[in-house]
Amino acid sequence: MSRPPFLELPPGAESFRLGTRRGEFAVSAAGRPRLGTALLVPGFTGSKEDFLGLLAPLADAGLRVVALDQRGQYETPGPDEEAAYAQGELARDVHAVAEAVGSPVHLLGHSLGGLVCRAAVLADAAPFRSLTLVSSGPGAVCAAQQDRIGLLLEALPALGMAEVWAAMGRLDPTEAPSTETPPRTAEFLRRRWLATVPQQLVATARQLRDEPDRTAELAAVGLPLHVLSGEEDEVWPVPWMDAMAERLAARRTVVAGTAHSPNAERPRETARALAAFWSDVAVSPRR
Repeated sequence: MSRPPFLELPPGAESFRLGTRRGEFAVSAAGRPRLGTALLVPGFTGSKEDFLGLLAPLADAGLRVVALDQRGQYETPGPDEEAAYAQGELARDVHAVAEAVGSPVHLLGHSLGGLVCRAAVLADAAPFRSLTLVSSGPGAVCAAQQDRIGLLLEALPALGMAEVWAAMGRLDPTEAPSTETPPRTAEFLRRRWLATVPQQLVATARQLRDEPDRTAELAAVGLPLHVLSGEEDEVWPVPWMDAMAERLAARRTVVAGTAHSPNAERPRETARALAAFWSDVAVSPRR
């Protein structure tokens, strides 16, 4: 899971509940849209806070930035029915949020959020100026991650959210706060996990395990595309993302010194790469 570099909103940013035709979504936003509006969609177990480090540098670069909690994530409520978190439903949420913030928008999805954003673009690309996939691969996650997802799917109904959180820390320290994690951040990570709707986790975990490769479909859309990742990735191997970017004829960025969450690990370097891409799209909106 992503660990935000800090939890305070930068100066000029705000958090609020955004009303849409599909309900309210918790968002954090900053900046003015000189280069356009960027909509940032978090990944599995994530939230809008995963993008806190991007808000100020992207706003300074001339973008209006809106990061959201997807339905059932952290501060955005959701029902206790798995069907509500089908990929098509989440993609329709993205369309509704884009409409509410004033499309067209530059769309960005991290990890699972990349799969959701891809589905939104494939359903209707008209509301979007570009698509950036951050640490998100061509289809299902790698075999080791599929095994971990299987364990989670078995554990959640039997143990519940609090017990699974404790078990993750015992069985896989990389999924729990370390001794170096500031206490406030550690408490936030636990609070965010417990606030996530369990049915959302189950439904989206299955998407990560079962997602087909839709690269060819996305390449045919004709939208400006950007594939950004760290130097290492335990969810989708970096060579998979390299090959996907080539098939998409997409811009490819690797953020040095980062792994699965460059947006949280080195946000300023990540923001520079994003702003450069979106600036180029503003000049030449189609590939």
